[in-house]
Amino acid sequence: MREIVLDTETTGFEPEQGDRIVEIGAVELFNHVPTGNTYHQYINPERSMPQEAFAVHGLGDDFLRDKPVFAKIVDEFRAFIGDSKLVIHNAAFDVKFLNAELRWANRPTLAKDCAIDTLDIARRKFPGSPASLDALCRRFGIDNSSRTLHGALLDSEILAEVYLELIGGKQPDFGLTAASSTPSVGETVTNWRPKPRSTPLPSRLTDTEKAAHAAFVGKLGENAIWNRS
Repeated sequence: MREIVLDTETTGFEPEQGDRIVEIGAVELFNHVPTGNTYHQYINPERSMPQEAFAVHGLGDDFLRDKPVFAKIVDEFRAFIGDSKLVIHNAAFDVKFLNAELRWANRPTLAKDCAIDTLDIARRKFPGSPASLDALCRRFGIDNSSRTLHGALLDSEILAEVYLELIGGKQPDFGLTAASSTPSVGETVTNWRPKPRSTPLPSRLTDTEKAAHAAFVGKLGENAIWNRS
């Protein structure tokens, strides 16, 4: 199962009022384990940066001026996320911006059910408690000391840790649902199933141990479980 933990930084709150995405960060999970594959891109918003947004992420006009516009990176971005489920904190916000940018780039938009919202999970799991990313890091003991400003890739990496804690631990399936090697993007994954050994292992019991066991079973009578066919 492939999932993409994703975060964006923007110029504001409303794409329909002219706000744009300025950074995308994403982390790949396979069977709830980070693979090390990431996506990170700064984007020229083709507009000036409001001071309020700059105070949040520190991405200013001079820094973003030579970065590609969204239409130039859209296909690379879509290729990375593929059809995988997205994991986003406050998913409605990011999906709203992504769909606006995709629409302006004449690309298909994301489906309504494309994302798992970790904010919603946290609010249901801990009703009445703070559910921000920082608050969840404190709850789960996750180090976010490097998060002095919002950054899409760093926030995605932190959110990946938070998400795995929210769903029950870092490796809820103990890694038994897939082969030991981690697939890269685009690889076909075949579900692993246990099979009988082609050559049975030899018995490790000695003749003395076998005789002792037979004597023990003999004392239990003919109804002993070892005598049942």
